[in-house]
Amino acid sequence: MTTAITHTSGRPAPTGALLALASMTCVQLGLAASVGLLDRVGAEGAAWLRLSWAGAIVLLVLRPRPWTMSRRALRGAVLLGVVTGGLTILFMAAVARIPLGTASALEFLGPLGVAVARGRGGRALAWPALAAIGVLLLTQPWHGGTDPVGIAFALAAAACWAAYILLTQAVGDELEGLQGLAISLPVAGLVSTVVAGPRVVESIEPGILLVGLGLALLLPVVPFSLEMLALRRLDTAAFGTLMSLEPAIALVVGFVLLGQRPDVLALVGMAFVVTAGVGAERIGARASRPVETGAVPALAGLDRPEPREEADEQDLQHQQRMVHAG
Repeated sequence: MTTAITHTSGRPAPTGALLALASMTCVQLGLAASVGLLDRVGAEGAAWLRLSWAGAIVLLVLRPRPWTMSRRALRGAVLLGVVTGGLTILFMAAVARIPLGTASALEFLGPLGVAVARGRGGRALAWPALAAIGVLLLTQPWHGGTDPVGIAFALAAAACWAAYILLTQAVGDELEGLQGLAISLPVAGLVSTVVAGPRVVESIEPGILLVGLGLALLLPVVPFSLEMLALRRLDTAAFGTLMSLEPAIALVVGFVLLGQRPDVLALVGMAFVVTAGVGAERIGARASRPVETGAVPALAGLDRPEPREEADEQDLQHQQRMVHAG
């Protein structure tokens, strides 16, 4: 299975890459805008605004049908919502204490770990080692300047992201399309309401609620739409590899909009984490979808999955990426 960008539906693949990059940039812009709310409503309040509006939008657009789901599928979707809520709250708590680029790189260890676990062979062990070195360079614990609580929140968010990916796969086996997401995001909104508590909810002014609606449109509506278009032009392995660039995009957004200036060691650490993500994604993709015996390597790009398999993998990519939509 190739990880190269392929053409689908006769459309140029570079357009798909640009759409994916635009989506990731939109996600990070939404996160940067959320940082501006932290001083006014706190990390829990900012997470509640994003999750509650996102849940409402998903309910209106996807119209879930829980009465058609099995108990197992419904339980999985609800648990997925709990994990999504935890991920969003923990990540917002992290960016309230450490730079956005550092938090995104640490959070990215979650999907990186899942990709490595799917990989086979000794080379798979090289990527977590490279990522670990990158994390050390990013956090620089020997200086004592990085907030350890912020690092802990980001690592906890990484664990939630890994659980999110695994749960998304399990729910995807039970439900068609985005019905799992239609249940999980509203549940995540309820979780954030419980965590934020009446104090946060009652203290939010109407103007802040409108800001939250704007953030929900910026994240997830716009990036989700861009990803739908991108996945019509990219295979899922190429899309997953492009996702590995997101920590670097977060660093740029943090530098430009939030004035967060990384030093040379942090830049090297970021490069290590991104490289590890690309390598782990390629290994994981090969292990999960091997090329059939006798396939010509030069024509690996023609090794396309069956239409239903392709649709299922695209739905899974949508749901995994929508973790940031919460």
